[in-house]
Amino acid sequence: MKEKGGVLEVSLVDLELDSDFAHRNPDIEPGSYMQLTVSDTGHGMPSEVLSRMFDPFFSTKEAGEGTGLGLSVVHGIVKSHGGAIYAYSKPGKGSTFKVYFPTIERRVVSEQIEEKPIPTGTEHVLFVDDEEVLVTIGKEMLEFLGYKVTTTMSSQETLRLFKANSEKFDLVITDQTMPGMTGDQLARELLAVRSNIPIILCTGFSMKITEEKAYKMGIRGFIMKPLIMRELAEAIRRTLDES
Repeated sequence: MKEKGGVLEVSLVDLELDSDFAHRNPDIEPGSYMQLTVSDTGHGMPSEVLSRMFDPFFSTKEAGEGTGLGLSVVHGIVKSHGGAIYAYSKPGKGSTFKVYFPTIERRVVSEQIEEKPIPTGTEHVLFVDDEEVLVTIGKEMLEFLGYKVTTTMSSQETLRLFKANSEKFDLVITDQTMPGMTGDQLARELLAVRSNIPIILCTGFSMKITEEKAYKMGIRGFIMKPLIMRELAEAIRRTLDES
């Protein structure tokens, strides 16, 4: 769904698979299972691709875009847990994967774990994300942690504010995927203005930027979305205290 977008649905339900289902699917036994379903509205797959999709090194991607091992590894992991995975797809109709994991009944023993206090601070943070709801959440989290916060919703606005008074800010937290200028591109521009500004990059998924690449270009922190209070707080303190 990379080019035109679409809908990705994920669900998890308890199921009791009977002998009829097991008879139709010989690689799974009757019993209690968790069914994980992942469906998309992408371009789908023809039957010849569907029949080979779990084969090692089989791929329909361009050279350099994949090894053809992803689904093979997934299949191996599911099988090693006593489960099974099935794929359903038609050209133009999207794809659906159903993964069955056997349910394990066990007694959970509660354990008292003493957590460290969440670190706080008073520094001035410049927070940028192009989604309004994420800006609101980020601002509330940072203010709860004690920080002074300035927010923006575009890379261009962030750069303009920073150029106007770069010494005003102690830290910049930026999203990676933004229109006009991505987070790593913005980081380069900010570092060109002030080479010692600590920057934390937030990303959900990106093939373009990795944690290693981020550090090499001078970005001090790297956080995966969604933002979690403790992870954010610890990343901020670690980044600021090491700067």
